Amino acid sequence: MGQDQTKQQIEKGLQLYQSNQTEKALQVWMKVLEKSSDLVGRFRVLGCLVTAHSEMGRYKEMLKFAVVQIDTARELEDADFLLESYLNLARSNEKLCEFHKTISYCKTCLGLPGTRAAAQLGGQVSLSMGNAFLGLSLFQKALESFEKALRYAHNNDDTMLECRVCCSLGSFYAQVKDYEKALFFPCKAAELVNDYGKGWSLKYRAMSQYHMAVAYRLLGHLGSAMECCEESMKIALQHGDRPLQALCLLCFADIHRSRGDLELSQLKLHCLSEGICRSKGLQRELRAHVVRFHECVEETELYCGLCGESIGEKNSRLQALPCSHIFHLRCLQNNGTRSCPNCRRSPMKPGFV
Repeated sequence: MGQDQTKQQIEKGLQLYQSNQTEKALQVWMKVLEKSSDLVGRFRVLGCLVTAHSEMGRYKEMLKFAVVQIDTARELEDADFLLESYLNLARSNEKLCEFHKTISYCKTCLGLPGTRAAAQLGGQVSLSMGNAFLGLSLFQKALESFEKALRYAHNNDDTMLECRVCCSLGSFYAQVKDYEKALFFPCKAAELVNDYGKGWSLKYRAMSQYHMAVAYRLLGHLGSAMECCEESMKIALQHGDRPLQALCLLCFADIHRSRGDLELSQLKLHCLSEGICRSKGLQRELRAHVVRFHECVEETELYCGLCGESIGEKNSRLQALPCSHIFHLRCLQNNGTRSCPNCRRSPMKPGFV
């Protein structure tokens, strides 16, 4: 199969995929992979296969094609192709929760010499790295990466990237329990889908609706949470995205428990362990647990540098400074300083998050 025929078959697969005939598209692309001798065409079709399997939630298959793609990029000896393939390898590991590998591959991307694709893909590298840091509960590093990704999106007018970052920020603020921001960012993502997303995959609508459902549930707006979760589940079923289906099912369960007025436990593992130790009079274990908890708080920097209270134990309004340190909004307002109390950096430019 020559270069022209390869291009035609890739385009045929894209048309099938966009019309939601996913399995037929995959069959076309696999035939191209088997028969084409055009290395650039093979690289492109591998990218299509990586994206398709990502959207369907088939992450092990996604990783398999990403590995083949990076071998093809090395054969081509092209820095742009190498950057794209390392990014796909990072994304694949991110989806499989191999967060340390994700960060390593992202750093490899950032360490490559300047390429034409760097401006286009740099924001996606920062987003993938931010998601990995969030998975490891390294909150400040996650926020720094999301901030970089948003700057790439705004500087390059990349609304699709902005939509993805907003969904990740929704997850970030849900974890640190600023539920107003946890809702704000996926709502912004939904606006971007409505304004610009007619030609986008439906996965972007499903992503924003799921994160909105989580935030609405946390805020106690259960009717809105159910509506958003149903919309996300409908798209997930349509695309066969089993991981998103599982997330939606968990969200449905939480909504129904809330509707039944059952008290949802907000206690962390350390609180449970502390109670057990106290009840059994295990003073040594109790002290060790309390010390370890405070060490964890220090490691993650998940506390307000002004009042000293830990962040993430209850719903509270937070403010992230451009240096990505987080404080209670009320504490910053009462403090009245223009510099960060943690690192003393002055906020010379406004932060996006």
